[in-house]
Amino acid sequence: MAKEECFTQLNTTGDTSALRNRKLFPTPAKPLQRTSEDQDSPTAGHLPEDVTQSSNGTSGSFGKDPQSSGVLLMLVVGLSFSTRLYKITEPPHVCWDETHFGKMGSYYINRTFFFDVHPPLGKMLIGLAGYMTGYDGTFPFVKPGDKYEHHIYWGMRGFCAVLGSFLPIFAYLIVLELSQSYTAALITATLLIFDTGCITISQYILLDPILLFFIMAAVLSMVKFNQQRPFSWYWWLWLILTGVNLAGALGVKFVGLFVILLVGLNTAWDLWRLLGDLSLSLVDITKHFLARVVGLILLPFFLYVTIFAVHFVVLNKSGPGDGFFSSAFQSRLIGNNLHNASMPEYLAYGSTITVKNLRIAGGYLHSHWHLYPEGVGSRQQQVTAYLHKDYNNLWLVHRQDHNESQSGTPDLVRHGDIIQLEHKETTRNLHGHLHEAPLTKKHFQVTGYGINGTGDANDLWQVEVCGGRKGDLVKVLRSKVRFLHRATGCVLYSSGKTLPKWGWEQVEVTCSPYLKETPSSQWNIEDHINPKLPNISLSVLKPHFLEILLESHIVMIRGNSGLKPKDNEMNSKPWHWPVNYQGLRFSGVNDTEYRVYLLGNPVVWWMNLASLGLYPIMVAVASIALQRGFSLGQKRIEHALVLKREGGLLLLGWLLHYAPFYTMGRVLYYHHYFPAMLFSSMLTGITFDVLLKSTDLLLHPPYSDWLQRLGQVVLLFSVLYSFYLFHPLSYGMTGPLAHEPGSAMAGLKWMDSWEF
Repeated sequence: MAKEECFTQLNTTGDTSALRNRKLFPTPAKPLQRTSEDQDSPTAGHLPEDVTQSSNGTSGSFGKDPQSSGVLLMLVVGLSFSTRLYKITEPPHVCWDETHFGKMGSYYINRTFFFDVHPPLGKMLIGLAGYMTGYDGTFPFVKPGDKYEHHIYWGMRGFCAVLGSFLPIFAYLIVLELSQSYTAALITATLLIFDTGCITISQYILLDPILLFFIMAAVLSMVKFNQQRPFSWYWWLWLILTGVNLAGALGVKFVGLFVILLVGLNTAWDLWRLLGDLSLSLVDITKHFLARVVGLILLPFFLYVTIFAVHFVVLNKSGPGDGFFSSAFQSRLIGNNLHNASMPEYLAYGSTITVKNLRIAGGYLHSHWHLYPEGVGSRQQQVTAYLHKDYNNLWLVHRQDHNESQSGTPDLVRHGDIIQLEHKETTRNLHGHLHEAPLTKKHFQVTGYGINGTGDANDLWQVEVCGGRKGDLVKVLRSKVRFLHRATGCVLYSSGKTLPKWGWEQVEVTCSPYLKETPSSQWNIEDHINPKLPNISLSVLKPHFLEILLESHIVMIRGNSGLKPKDNEMNSKPWHWPVNYQGLRFSGVNDTEYRVYLLGNPVVWWMNLASLGLYPIMVAVASIALQRGFSLGQKRIEHALVLKREGGLLLLGWLLHYAPFYTMGRVLYYHHYFPAMLFSSMLTGITFDVLLKSTDLLLHPPYSDWLQRLGQVVLLFSVLYSFYLFHPLSYGMTGPLAHEPGSAMAGLKWMDSWEF
């Protein structure tokens, strides 16, 4: 059959109508149109090919009628929920990052402000789940291994497990919608239901199951939207649900941007296809464009901003996150020393102050008794920037000759004055010299030097009010101030770099020879204590919503980029993930502890890896065969197009959720791969389904059908048996370790890098 005839046959037969509205790749002929009655139905189009006949022309084994298709869906639902909710309360202690996200859920219940590098939706939902199930927010979540005892924690775990239970269900529906094959959908669901990694990541108080839920819901909504009649009720429904889920994904973690990009590319291609449809007027195309702008841009943006509005309203009490934000931001928090506070308006000699850097997350000027280590500049007292409120942030303001007025009104500090800053706790002066800074090598070191205010000429700093003139007063909170070192001419600077453990992982403070005004070299006076001066109210400093929204995003982005691997911390590399090279220890270390280890089912993950290699080969072979006009037959052409178009969409989803991690400088962990793993599993379902349906290239019926069924049985048995072997990783192990006799995991440490 000629190539053109193959395509003509494909686009003029009723059996292929389920493929006619695919929008990822262009079609060679104009697709058929549904009737108005069919187009308004959420299940418009013909039944999947497994309902009518198998690839080789015999009766299909799955979904022979709508009732059996419903039974299959219920089977997927039942298995998914049962595997995720099983032993949900075990172990009864804090596991891995529950110490962070459980604590943050408690903060929402107590309305205590905190800082996290992720947007707030996931933590808000965890807190809401805990509150609705009776948790009172009093458990401290100090460290992994702490017993929950009488505290109610099952609600937060159960909420995450329920959302994680929807992942195989969504994947099943996505693949069924894309491929119109129950076999492909069931392969995908089987891989995810019996993957030990997906089970483990879903059973604990973490952001991952919430993020994965919104990502998969967004993809399902997009795929469903692509199949509806334009501007029908279901078309609007799926469009709106796509936008809602995109906002949800981004509202949990910034990696939600990857699924937004996937939907954006799909939408751009969809609009390009519509532009080429000459039956549509420019008015019609404009309507399509505006509908997508509303549903996929404006609605998600509105919902995303609303999430932060709720976040700021709920967290209205001072807490551990205050110091990451500006003084004006802190003034809105009940219990913060700046909330409805009053203090002297102008800086004066003899005052006790805190000095805050204006760089986002720049920290408070800070010192402590510890010295710089040998080989790091001069071995004098450390000066750092600290992100939290602390007594060691307090400094005394002195004249260069310490000749302050002992009675009456103190003299005020002015632009151009030369001062000394004495650390209140250690009585050492803020000191600069020409030694190299610890991390920023072209800058100079800043230390604490002297005793009881007695030092040398390197303790002198000139006050400069940004934009001011000589004689201008320094306003508390409102003036941007720089401190110029008199001896070297450099300027006091917060680099934003995190010091090693010898510096208590606080922020490096240097003296920069580059005098350009930047937030890193600008400071403001936050706390100001001087009983000899009258106080004024600071309520006028409270910022507007858009100001705190912008500031919170800058802090989160910088916080994310600052997540660097710590000494001896387990760090993962992106190439490790697809090969299942190394997992994560969730709980326990020795043989007396309850051990849980996050590791994907090896058979599932290696099948996914194989399909990633097999897929481009199959697409290349099919494309060459079509291009050369080989007589493939209608079914094989259908399979080739499903493989190219729908498989291409899933491959794009995998790439978008995986490749960007190679460019990231932040610390990476194994669990970052799970969004990509979902797309890889769906691609495996379609790839293996098409591969098994190609058995008639080797054998004639009925032998080809037997070989196809044998392949399906072997695949199912392999996944189930490997789950049987590795399920203790998810549901918990006690007793001997894997390398010891009598262990439940004896002989299963197939890679030396596995640590269970």
